[in-house]
Amino acid sequence: MDKFCLKLKELRNERNLTCKEVAEAVGLTKNAITNYETGLREPSLETLKALCLFYEVTSDYLLGLTDSY
Repeated sequence: MDKFCLKLKELRNERNLTCKEVAEAVGLTKNAITNYETGLREPSLETLKALCLFYEVTSDYLLGLTDSY
């Protein structure tokens, strides 16, 4: 999940968003987003889908399987 952590944080920073803003947008807590970005936890499939929809990227991109959105 290393690539996932990096991509997730990169997407948030590119959009100048806080963890709290992302969390509120996808229905999670700020701590959940922080834990995903630091690799302490992995998201459920439902959460992964919500993050992909929010950032408008594919799951393949977010999981580091491809470099294109």
